Amino acid sequence: MVKKEAKASSLIVTQIGSQIGCVKNQRDCLKGLGLGKIGKKATLADDPCVRGMIRKVSHLVKVEVING
Repeated sequence: MVKKEAKASSLIVTQIGSQIGCVKNQRDCLKGLGLGKIGKKATLADDPCVRGMIRKVSHLVKVEVING
């Protein structure tokens, strides 16, 4: 019996909060996610590294899941 591999889903991350007043590691996470200005969007693969960065800046971003 062969297992079917699940298709990887993607995440659309939108920045909704300002990075002014945030600590450096939160600003670095936003930069790592490809964000930096309010309203900017980035489409990213759904993996544990990205989820960890999103969790660190969860108060600054909105996340939508795309099943692919």
